[in-house]
Amino acid sequence: MDLRTQLLRRNKAIATGMMIGAAILFVVARLQNGGGWEWLAAFAEAAMVGALADWFAVVALFRHPLGIPIPHTAIIRNKKNAIAENLAEFIRDRFLAPETMIAKLREQNVASRLATYLAAGTNGELLAAGVVRVLANSLSFIEDERVQKILRSMVANRVEAFDLSTSAASLVETLRNGNRHQAILDELLSRCAAWLAVPESQVAIARYIDGMITRDYPLLSVFIPNREQFSQGAGEKITARINDYLHGVSEDPDHLLRQKFDGIVTEFVTRLKTDQQLRSSIEMVKREAVQNPLLSDYVSDLGSDLARWLDNDLSRTDSQIRAHIAALITGLGKLLAEKSSLQDCFNSYLEQLVTTYGETARSAVARHISGTVQGWDHEEYVTEIELSIGSDLQFIRMNGTLVGGIIGLLLHGISLLLH
Repeated sequence: MDLRTQLLRRNKAIATGMMIGAAILFVVARLQNGGGWEWLAAFAEAAMVGALADWFAVVALFRHPLGIPIPHTAIIRNKKNAIAENLAEFIRDRFLAPETMIAKLREQNVASRLATYLAAGTNGELLAAGVVRVLANSLSFIEDERVQKILRSMVANRVEAFDLSTSAASLVETLRNGNRHQAILDELLSRCAAWLAVPESQVAIARYIDGMITRDYPLLSVFIPNREQFSQGAGEKITARINDYLHGVSEDPDHLLRQKFDGIVTEFVTRLKTDQQLRSSIEMVKREAVQNPLLSDYVSDLGSDLARWLDNDLSRTDSQIRAHIAALITGLGKLLAEKSSLQDCFNSYLEQLVTTYGETARSAVARHISGTVQGWDHEEYVTEIELSIGSDLQFIRMNGTLVGGIIGLLLHGISLLLH
């Protein structure tokens, strides 16, 4: 039995005992003749009436007195829905009003308090430990095969619904409209020129020329003296000519190669939009990639490896992730403490959030309170309220007994004076 129940029963017993005592005293005083007994009878009579009236009033709040369905009794039980609505509206309008919340935020200076809290190293470590626990608990959820299956299905469905051809056409067309595709060509030419300038590339070209002569012109190769030197010189000359050509393309914005490249890009965009055969081929490649079990297993293995790495790090006392999170939280607190302008911005943002979402949030809280109270079982609801305030209400009965008795004495005295 909890303390509230004990207090309620004790105070009920005292109040009921006083009412019964007044009744006994009234009977005894009436059986006696004159004198002081008349005063006791007057006191007891009024005390008994006061006790009965207050007993009725207190009981009528929670249930029907003596089980009789007297109108306007069992008020708390019968008015549960109305009480729930009124309580929800009271909290919404008095405690959660935007102007009240904003005034409280300004009084508390949340940004300053938050900065002080975060800047303390121990608090940063505590918050980091909490974040780590959330991450660790999330890993087992993500690794669950049922979750993995749902995630794979969701990704596959999104990829299947993704129009790769049209998206690629839009991307390339955007590059072309801004003439940024020519920048891509410039980058390719620059990389090609850089590769040709490397001695190893020239050696590779020389070897290719030598092999081509041997393969395609075997008789000519016999009459070429010092073929290695010839091939090397030919490679250097070819490299120089190609570099000159690439340099010319880079400097001439109207070069024929650029025009042809622009035409190729334009044609490719058109084909991506209209060529059903090309679009079908791209979609087929996309579906094969999505449905490829090797790719699915590879992605799953990557996720598992990441989960194991995270789990291993988070389980260590010297976790690097936890240390980084703690340092980030502490650094944020120090930055917030040092920059008063950042505090003002943070506080203004909180006020803006209250203004923007306060009405929605407080209405949701009010609905939650009202719905929760209305959903309570009637007996549980009445019992809970009675345990909360019923013990104090018994003092009304006690006071009613004593006050009633005193009033009885006054009335008896007045009646004697009038006679």
